[in-house]
Amino acid sequence: MFADASLPDDQTLAAIVARVARSLGLPVALPPSPSVLIDAASLDSVALAALIDHTLLRPDATAAEIDALCEEALTYGFAAVCVQPMWLTRCVAALRGSQTRAISVVGFPLGVTLAEVKRVEAEHLLARGAAELDMVLNIGALKSGDLALVYADISAVAEVARAGGAVLKVILETGYLTFEEKVTACVLARAAGADFVKTSTGFGPGGATAADIRLMRRVVGDASGVKAAGGVRSLGQMLEMVRAGASRVGASAGVRIVQEARQLAEQTHG
Repeated sequence: MFADASLPDDQTLAAIVARVARSLGLPVALPPSPSVLIDAASLDSVALAALIDHTLLRPDATAAEIDALCEEALTYGFAAVCVQPMWLTRCVAALRGSQTRAISVVGFPLGVTLAEVKRVEAEHLLARGAAELDMVLNIGALKSGDLALVYADISAVAEVARAGGAVLKVILETGYLTFEEKVTACVLARAAGADFVKTSTGFGPGGATAADIRLMRRVVGDASGVKAAGGVRSLGQMLEMVRAGASRVGASAGVRIVQEARQLAEQTHG
């Protein structure tokens, strides 16, 4: 399924997963190869929109821009709107009665907030109507080899999300990580109860790549979602991520992507 030289063999991946499992006593193993990926060629503009988290996380975003973001999400049928915590209540009100979900972020964008603070932040966001939480894991702890701290960090938010019926995505910030750290982060996120692993905040040293999406999908298997975020600005880039194994794409260029898909369909079908 993954004929890509950048994806290591299963023996290498399984060895890393086993080391992580042993270090924390977790009952985790490399899952079977993913059996079903989204068929990118079959996606029309409506189906594409349903995979997009329409995102505005800039620190200088204004109320008017947030309102426009929500209006666009409703017009195009995006999966969700992703905003900073201060804008969540506004978004929840704007999206009420629709299928578009409200997302906010935890420990964003650096991930170094204390685990107990992330937990409280998650509780406040769920109380204000968040349907999904995108949290940044503790990058420094991961790179220091403190896997117990990373696991506890994710578990604290996962417990809150699960109790509140919310989806939890864990942002790895792949631009900072080595290959082995990416695999380790995926294992810890899955074991701690996260629903998705996600590439990037959009504020780090790199964004989503097809190679990282393939690796993340292989490590989490079919059971978890994979979100590509950071630098996805065109239809071609989005389809590349879907083909690699992404089940959700975070983008500030969602409108442009869907419009590009519509234009292509018109040209193709005359």
